[in-house]
Amino acid sequence: MSIEEMLRCNSQKVEKALEDFLPMRSCRQADLIEAMRYSLLGGGKRIRPALALEFCRVCGGREEDVMPFACAVEMVHSYSLIHDDLPCMDDDDMRRGKPSTHKKYGEALALLAGDALLSLAFETLLKSPAQPQRVLAAAKELADASGYLGMVGGQVIDLDSEGKRIDYDTLKAMDEAKTGAMILAAARMGCYAAGADEKAVQAAAAYAVNVGMAFQVTDDILDVTSDAATLGKSTGKDSRDNKSTYVTLYGLEKAKEMADAFTRQAVDALGCFGEKADTLKELAFYLAGRKN
Repeated sequence: MSIEEMLRCNSQKVEKALEDFLPMRSCRQADLIEAMRYSLLGGGKRIRPALALEFCRVCGGREEDVMPFACAVEMVHSYSLIHDDLPCMDDDDMRRGKPSTHKKYGEALALLAGDALLSLAFETLLKSPAQPQRVLAAAKELADASGYLGMVGGQVIDLDSEGKRIDYDTLKAMDEAKTGAMILAAARMGCYAAGADEKAVQAAAAYAVNVGMAFQVTDDILDVTSDAATLGKSTGKDSRDNKSTYVTLYGLEKAKEMADAFTRQAVDALGCFGEKADTLKELAFYLAGRKN
């Protein structure tokens, strides 16, 4: 199975599961639920759920145990995109090639849709039939990754860095939290669902940290080299907002070399899994070479 086929297959499974976990629309909160659906079912690569599913598979786990974890990660990711696009944050009008949630439904409902998806994520995670200690480990992982030292904390560093020339350590800390924390959580949660040992969890973490960094460096590159139609969101925004990125700090060619280096480190981390991890290796190269 090619990497595109794997992602398509996993995406279809996740999409169906997300539909099942979303609340019914026949209630007084129908508008809110519609805004949640608009963001959550609005496409995207489903990379984070794919990581949870693949690491669970590699570690010998059951898909039915990990699927609620995978959906929970995607719900948190979708909530973060809604809030990230708001005028008080990055102020983006486009997301995945269509109007951002606040452009479609207004700022107030968009804000509440994000809040509701965050709550629904933990409700969904707790529906996993996995052993209770594995579910608790996954819940703590997701809470840590989405909280003040994780994704939210990374956004705080981002806001504080606007219009400033920041150094590599600050930029890396921001990206490991804002982008990398949820990628890391997805990989670890996949291991937890399967009851993997500590060696496997550490290997998955090393892979995810480097994939997350490669993903963000590539994002910075695409903001310069791509266009809005291909990327599905505004381009050139980093330059307009005077934000420090790997491209502004090191130049385009060096940034490409960095993305390649992080990708190689990610692949090297998978040695303990043997051939079972070949799809994850292909995924790392695929993400580093993506066009959107």
